[in-house]
Amino acid sequence: MRILIAEDEVELARGLKYLLEKHKFTVDIVHNGADALDYFCSAVYDAVVLDIMMPKMNGLEVLANIRKQPSSVPVMMLTARAEIEDRVAGLDAGADDYLPKPFSTREFIARVKALARRNLGYAGNVRSFGSVELDCNRYELTCGTQALRLNNKEYQLLDLFLRHPHFVFSTEHLLDKVWGQDSDAGVDVVWTYIGFIRKKLKTLGADIEIRTVRGAGYSLEESGC
Repeated sequence: MRILIAEDEVELARGLKYLLEKHKFTVDIVHNGADALDYFCSAVYDAVVLDIMMPKMNGLEVLANIRKQPSSVPVMMLTARAEIEDRVAGLDAGADDYLPKPFSTREFIARVKALARRNLGYAGNVRSFGSVELDCNRYELTCGTQALRLNNKEYQLLDLFLRHPHFVFSTEHLLDKVWGQDSDAGVDVVWTYIGFIRKKLKTLGADIEIRTVRGAGYSLEESGC
């Protein structure tokens, strides 16, 4: 899942990015409102975190522009302005949640997860297809009595495939969705991680596979179909 954080405190933004990446999110960070709107309009996010007091365009202005788009992405306002009037203004402008600073990192992670689940449509903490199950809390892939733990990017890739079986993802789409716009990674890293997942599915004896669609990309299919 992919999150956009717009926060003008550079160190705080980096810290939040680090926390979310530990929980298997892909995170883009920007430090002003104009960049936040540019990023939002050029990618698809599962949730957006906006500071209110930012240069070039404040968070409420960014939110107003987001709500003009054909998107229902959930937005959380993150700000030091904790007065009731400010919270009401944010919620009235279309925010889904409001977290005043300072805040608990555990609460921040929990709220972002809740927002992202809301956007996806909550379907529990286990995704399944064929004989395979992916535990989204433990990042563990199981088939029958066997289980393997996935690393960050393996989990994000397979989670995306399991949410959209039979859908053909281009290499560029996977790179953008999992590694993010600011990544220096090339398309070869996608090929490498697809190979890692294929090996783990084979080790588990799964009845599903990530299939190469020549000239188009990759799709998750039942084996032998």
